[in-house]
Amino acid sequence: MRTARYLAVALALLLVVSAATPLVSAQEPVRLRFVSLAWQEDAIAAVKALVAEWNRTHPNIQVEYQQVDWGSIHDYLVTSFQTGDVPDVFHYESPQVLDFGRMGYLTDLAPLISDDLRNDVLPNFWETVSIDGAIYGVPYIVEPFIVLYNKDLFEQEGIEVDPSEPMTWDELRAIAKRLTKDLDGDGRIDQYGAGLPLRSPANRILNLSMAFDGQFFYQENGRWVLRVGEDELALPKLLHDMMYVDGSMATEGVGLSSSELMAGFLQGRYAMIPGVGAFTRHDLAALASDSFRWGVLPHPKATSARQGAVSQTLSIPAASKHPREAMAFIEFMMTTENMARLAYNDWLLPTRQSSLELPVFTTEEYGWDVVSASAASLSMANWQVVPGYEEVRSKVLNPLLQEYFYDRIDEATLVQRIEREGNRILERYR
Repeated sequence: MRTARYLAVALALLLVVSAATPLVSAQEPVRLRFVSLAWQEDAIAAVKALVAEWNRTHPNIQVEYQQVDWGSIHDYLVTSFQTGDVPDVFHYESPQVLDFGRMGYLTDLAPLISDDLRNDVLPNFWETVSIDGAIYGVPYIVEPFIVLYNKDLFEQEGIEVDPSEPMTWDELRAIAKRLTKDLDGDGRIDQYGAGLPLRSPANRILNLSMAFDGQFFYQENGRWVLRVGEDELALPKLLHDMMYVDGSMATEGVGLSSSELMAGFLQGRYAMIPGVGAFTRHDLAALASDSFRWGVLPHPKATSARQGAVSQTLSIPAASKHPREAMAFIEFMMTTENMARLAYNDWLLPTRQSSLELPVFTTEEYGWDVVSASAASLSMANWQVVPGYEEVRSKVLNPLLQEYFYDRIDEATLVQRIEREGNRILERYR
C-alpha cells in the first residue's frame, strides 16, 4: 500500500511538471524572422553571412532571413502591423520608424539596449530614432552628402583643394565659374563647373539647408507650420543663380538623379558634383576607368557644416513574441566589427565611434577618411518628426522646387505657394 501511494504521488508530480514546462517546446529553438532591405550584392552577402554566423553559434535562437525591397517595405509593414503577423526584427529608416513608434507599433528599445551599444553610437544618431526618451530603432548606417570632383580638371586649372577642410558655398561657386568652359569655341558650354541631381530635390535641399540655418518647419503654439524665410531660401537661390546667372551649373541636373548624372561626370561634362550621397562612390569605383582620376571633398559649409541625417535602423515590432531574443540578435549585428562590415559593404558610415575608428574608414582610398569625418556634422533634421511631411514633400516641395529650378516661377511665387499649399496639408494632421 505504501509503495502504491508513493508511486501515485510521484506520478502526480510528474504530470504537474510536464504541464508547466512541456518537454517538446523546451527542446525547440526560438525562431525569429528578420526582414532585410539590403539590395546590392556585397551588402546582401554581408547580411546573410552574419545571419548564418548567428544561427551557427546560437542553436537555441534561429533567425530566418527574409528579403524585402525598399519599394514595398512600407506597405509590407503596415499590413504586418494590422494583421499581427509581424517580423521580429526589420530594417528600415528613421523617419518612418518614428512614425510607427508614435502609432504604438514598435517596441521601445531603451530598456533592452546594452550600455556598450548605447554609449558607443554617436548621440546625434540616437536623436534620429528617439521620441520623449523612447527609442524605436537602433541606428546603424548613415549617408552623408559629399562632393565628387575631377582631379585632372582641377589640376589643369591650378585649383588646389583641401579634403580635410570643407570649402564654403561661395568658394564652390567661384571654383565652378572657373571650371565652366566653351571648349570648342562654338559659343556653347561643353564643360560645366558643377552638376547637381535635382530630380526629387526636397530632401536634398532641406537637409543641406541646415548649413544655412534653414529649418522650413517650425512649431508655433504647439503646432508645426511651414515657413520659408531668408535662411530657407539661401541654398535654392544660390543654386538657381549658379544655373541662370553664372551658367556654372548645368540646368539638365534638374531632371536627373545622382546615378543619371554620373555618366556626364565620367565624360568630363561636370567638373564636380556636390549634393550627392556617399554611396555614389560605389558607382564610380565600378564604372570609372583606371585613367579617370576622381576625388572626394566634404560638403560645403555656410554658417556651419551641418547637414541632415537619416539613419537606417533595426527595429522590433510591439507584437513580436520574442523581443529579448530579437534584441540579442540586433546586439550581435551591431557589434563594432559587424556594424563596420555592414556599413563598408554598403559604402555608408557606421554609427558606432569604435567602428568609425577602424582602418577601413580612415583610409584615403575612395575618400573614406573624408566621408567618415562628416559624421560629426550630421544632425537630426526636424522634418523627420513632422506629421504629414511625406505628403508635403511629394505634393508641394518636390514639384514647386522643380518649377523654381526650371526657372518657371520666381522666388516670391515659390515662397508663397510652399507656405500656402504646405500649411494646408499640415492642418489636416493636427
